[in-house]
Amino acid sequence: MTTRLSFGDATIHRIIEQEEPLFDPMTFFPTLTPEVLEENRQWLEQARAYDAASKQIVLCIQSYVVRTPRHTILIDSCVGNHKPRPGRPFWHMKTSDAYMRGLAAEGLRVEDIDFVMCTHLHVDHVGWNTRLDNGRWVPTFPKARYVFSERELAYWTEQHAKTPIECIADSVLPIVEAKRADLVRSDHALNDEVRLMPTPGHTPDHFAVRIGSGAKHAVMSGDLIHSPLQARYPELSMRADTDQAQSAATRRKFLEQHCDTEALVCTAHFPSPSMGRVTRWGDGFRFMPVSG
Repeated sequence: MTTRLSFGDATIHRIIEQEEPLFDPMTFFPTLTPEVLEENRQWLEQARAYDAASKQIVLCIQSYVVRTPRHTILIDSCVGNHKPRPGRPFWHMKTSDAYMRGLAAEGLRVEDIDFVMCTHLHVDHVGWNTRLDNGRWVPTFPKARYVFSERELAYWTEQHAKTPIECIADSVLPIVEAKRADLVRSDHALNDEVRLMPTPGHTPDHFAVRIGSGAKHAVMSGDLIHSPLQARYPELSMRADTDQAQSAATRRKFLEQHCDTEALVCTAHFPSPSMGRVTRWGDGFRFMPVSG
């Protein structure tokens, strides 16, 4: 399983918290039909994106760490430990050491992270932002600045005020209260080599992260796409998208932009190796994994 890839002056590491069948495809993708699923089932199984035994889609829950000559950047922070998630039994009150072992295996300590960039503020992208310390949620990465979209934070803070959202309470607001958050626009540039790309739809101000300035660059896509099936059918949106029409338009635009280029697309949830390139497939696209 590839967890590290050299890319120009940067090294990209995958820190895997969990990889297994998690969701029924028919509920995960509300507009998916049994006929379309059956038509694509064989290649999805071969890509390990669909598990025939459980009849569920396989998702990888992971962070990317990008080490450049200037910074060490963690992109998205998975689910985390000790977090109350009663609606998701497989994420509820986790006590796994997989994530920290994954960091250590790549020669990384929590003190090494300079920036944590959250593509959006959903439960499986913010969890390791904080850790439990004597009953308090404190930043897991003590030296890092946490980069949030200002619009994204405002939206979820407003939603949380109406109906409490566990992950906002324990994994986002404690970062703000600790004064570790950098609130930015979703087109923010950290420097010439690291830039955010607005990719709204899954959430109101979701962003992707681009590494590198030339034709050969990498993009951490976040949740603008969850499964190789959505590359084949870009208009197939998932149930948690705040704007399904916008997410579909964003997805098609993103795939078109990176199709048949040197760009390395680093997906958040595709099964391992999760990184690859995009080619055309009829009216849709095919994700071609890169294993090294």
